[in-house]
Amino acid sequence: MTMDLRGSDSVPGQNHQVNSVFTPSPEPLRSGGRISDQAGGNSTSEAKPTLPTGQAHSSEPAERDPQAYSTASLNSESKGGIGNCDAPAGESLLGNYELSQQIGTQLKLLPMNDQIRELQTIIRDKTATRGDFMFSADRLIRLVVEEGLNQLPYKECMVTTPTGYKYEGVKFEKGNCGVSIMRSGEAMEQGLRDCCRSIRIGKILIQSDEETQRAKVYYAKFPPDIYRRKVLLMYPILSTGNTVIEAVKVLIEHGVQPSVIILLSLFSTPHGAKSIIQEFPEITILTTEVHPVAPTHFGQKYFGTD
Repeated sequence: MTMDLRGSDSVPGQNHQVNSVFTPSPEPLRSGGRISDQAGGNSTSEAKPTLPTGQAHSSEPAERDPQAYSTASLNSESKGGIGNCDAPAGESLLGNYELSQQIGTQLKLLPMNDQIRELQTIIRDKTATRGDFMFSADRLIRLVVEEGLNQLPYKECMVTTPTGYKYEGVKFEKGNCGVSIMRSGEAMEQGLRDCCRSIRIGKILIQSDEETQRAKVYYAKFPPDIYRRKVLLMYPILSTGNTVIEAVKVLIEHGVQPSVIILLSLFSTPHGAKSIIQEFPEITILTTEVHPVAPTHFGQKYFGTD
């Protein structure tokens, strides 16, 4: 059973019917334990024995030393490892519980299932052909984009069916746009356009300075009224988080509030997600996996420059 323990919505007017995003709970439920009502009540309920999501296929123990995991994550991040299929199974899934304690509910994960796991595996596999890689990447991007759209505000509406029946439904509120961080973020643009044909998309070009190794903004082009819009910021791989931090600063300079920015990514490291949330506590991050080893080859292989 998936539990959503998220706090207040970061996007004003957010559709409250959407609850498919899995926000990791701080601790796995234990047999015979009692949990408090996170909505503010004092009632409690018995917690049935269960395992954290993703542990069913793992032979490793359900509990680990949090300090040991944190050290391993930081060491891997500092080495800048290249993504592959040799990453320890279940490592990131267990770390999600610790990350929820450190970061909070602004980090949202797609519910893990075998379909998503297979797509992640193909993307990380160094022997995968570029055709298989792109096909799997596009599918995973589409899943993230669809869930990102669920985080945007909707409003109720009434339509008439061909048989004359009045149907009460919902539709998007106006005032949304996408922003891709070039170059790898452009891989997510088509997935967004497939879902929203007329959505406007801005671009930001950020590269590391050769001398200082710091992220530097070279180009930024947005819709003129972006300060009034909800922003879907697209960047598939969050490694250090520095590029995204610079991009958000540019958006803030153009009048965009962090609370209306939803960052869409495919993979994130613990360090990258934590750095972004610490810098901008109101931003929302939506990703499929948090793992100390990110597939940093994504952009090169997707665009055929590897």
